Amino acid sequence: MDAHSLQQHLQGIIPAARLEVTRLPGCGDLRLLLLNADYPQGDLTAQQVQRVMDNPLYWVFCWASGQVLAEFLLENPHWVAGKRVLDFGCGSGVVAVAAALAGAAEVIACDIDPLAQAATRINAGLNGVSLSVSHDWDAIEGPIDLIIVADVLYDSGNFAWLQRFTRRAASVLIADSRVKHFDHPPYRQIARRNSCTVPDLDESAEFRDVRIYLAD
Repeated sequence: MDAHSLQQHLQGIIPAARLEVTRLPGCGDLRLLLLNADYPQGDLTAQQVQRVMDNPLYWVFCWASGQVLAEFLLENPHWVAGKRVLDFGCGSGVVAVAAALAGAAEVIACDIDPLAQAATRINAGLNGVSLSVSHDWDAIEGPIDLIIVADVLYDSGNFAWLQRFTRRAASVLIADSRVKHFDHPPYRQIARRNSCTVPDLDESAEFRDVRIYLAD
């Protein structure tokens, strides 16, 4: 699927929306194909709102936690350099792309949404990096050195994955802005930064407060 096809899918859900290449603040030259900054707000019909609910468009935004984790890896490439890295719930692919740019030997981006998979491939191409994309966690074979995860703990049902991550990889890095009382050993907080979603959703300050947790 190319960028034109991806835009057609987006406009089938939100007719007035479009995709545009956006450079992320704090992430060097990293660019993503994201929802236009002047996207329609407040003008959606009830039918369009229902289509958005039925087709979550996580991949059209670079969420605050994803941006923070991408920036963290680019500033600290030793976390991924020479390693086989798995980005779980990759969305736009921002963290997977950052890992590749930071020198990972291999990056696998995993997401169950076919549109997120397509967006990740396109965004990898925009940044001149190679990675593979998978829709099935269980189908990924071989050892994983590091699992990277951003913005998946908004659903409490996803907390069960925390132990699965530690059983699958030697190290896990998780970025999250939703959970403020995170007490899940062996995970521990190693960084904290302020950021915002791109394009800006005008979220409250609490959702701009991103923590990074490590299990190793």
